[in-house]
Amino acid sequence: MWLLGGLRGATAPAAIGGPFRLTDQTGQTVTEKNLVGRPSIVFFGFTHCPEVIRPTALFEMSEVLRAMGPDAGKLNAYFVSVDPERDTSSVMKDYIASFDPHLKGLTGSPDEIARMISAYRVYAKKIPLKDGDYTMDHTALTI
Repeated sequence: MWLLGGLRGATAPAAIGGPFRLTDQTGQTVTEKNLVGRPSIVFFGFTHCPEVIRPTALFEMSEVLRAMGPDAGKLNAYFVSVDPERDTSSVMKDYIASFDPHLKGLTGSPDEIARMISAYRVYAKKIPLKDGDYTMDHTALTI
């Protein structure tokens, strides 16, 4: 209706999402097809994040999943790394172990992560630190 002009004054739906191919903390491939037919929560961050908000958001997601009981299996919950250089599958596995087992940690190659970040309209940028290390500036948003 919007495209045909039938909903004047209404905005077009947001174009968020698209094809992706990442790996979860167990080595299993996850694609956009895994999102089809189930409600999904997607959070972007990285395991070395110095901010309290990232682990807090994942803890809150875990609490929601725990409160859902057996229904938690009907929901996709993904933590997508914006730092594929450090967040390998094994690092994600160790990090995600602190949260509800329904929460999956996704990572991939820098190109794969860049494609998903772009498709989901997430901002992420590597920021060098004075000591030679780096941090990631990124959108702190749960989709």
